[in-house]
Amino acid sequence: MDYFIIFITTVTGLYFHWWLYVRIKRWMDRDLALSLAGPDEARRAYMLERLAEAGRQGVRRRDLAQWLERAAAEYPAP
Repeated sequence: MDYFIIFITTVTGLYFHWWLYVRIKRWMDRDLALSLAGPDEARRAYMLERLAEAGRQGVRRRDLAQWLERAAAEYPAP
């Protein structure tokens, strides 16, 4: 019974740390996209759409900053 409790506790802790790691990565990516957008609400929505598109296209994390910078530069000027 002791081993079962240790196993369950360990698996739960590992899952929690994995979940937290994934959430922090998502928050960092979202923060990057919003920081490139600035205070303009329309541009913020555009950058969040580009971030979602980058996820669908499978853009690697190391290339994400450059990809988002290009997307921000392509935003149509008012």
